[in-house]
Amino acid sequence: MEASHFYQTDAWDLLQQYTSARIARGRTGHSVPTQTLLAFQADHAQARDAVYSALATEAIQQALVLPSLVVASRALHRMQYLQRPDLGRRLTEESRVWLNDEPKTFDICFVIADGLSAQAVNQHAVPVVNEMCAFLQKKQWKIAPLVLVKQGRVAIGDEIASALHATIVVVLIGERPGLSSADSMGAYLTYAPAIGITDERRNCISNIRPEGLPYQLAVEKMMYLLMKMNTLQISGVALKDDLEGRFLIE
Repeated sequence: MEASHFYQTDAWDLLQQYTSARIARGRTGHSVPTQTLLAFQADHAQARDAVYSALATEAIQQALVLPSLVVASRALHRMQYLQRPDLGRRLTEESRVWLNDEPKTFDICFVIADGLSAQAVNQHAVPVVNEMCAFLQKKQWKIAPLVLVKQGRVAIGDEIASALHATIVVVLIGERPGLSSADSMGAYLTYAPAIGITDERRNCISNIRPEGLPYQLAVEKMMYLLMKMNTLQISGVALKDDLEGRFLIE
């Protein structure tokens, strides 16, 4: 008897061409087809690999249009980073002192942190940062040296921006890997960052990657928010994202 006799397709199978989500995968008896199960296991393995991927600091630095620095959080290794989120939010004493030696007063600083998927920022951070910098330089914004953080979480950008006396911080970070998106990058924008502020002070743009929010649209949205932050001197829940259509950044 042919194997297809045991395979029952799903009535919503046509939706698979529009999404990578796990829907309409069919079934065999009370279980999923072997091919679907193997694909699930492969995606699960990719997500686990993404969590333990390493920040490609040298490759990123070489591709950036900005000068850059590499610092570290207080998490000594990956396992500690995963078990102690608080350590990933603060710089080592050595890194903090080093940043305090940099020239002061900037309009904006960019931070790239590995987060929960260094793979994501390794692939997507450079084109986003470079395009944003080109626009901001035309607007004559003073841009701080970019800071790459090993074992970093979102809030570490507040300490970095405070040390550099930057008015706004943009943190690009690897998001928690999903079973269909191991390389999703998030961006967190904060006006007047300071150690200890909470997440309602940040604006978040999620799922930046070619299969999610494409680079160009992500840059346009961030530029729109940055212009509003600079004018209104606020961010987070107080700043509404009311962008309709496209924001021209030429």
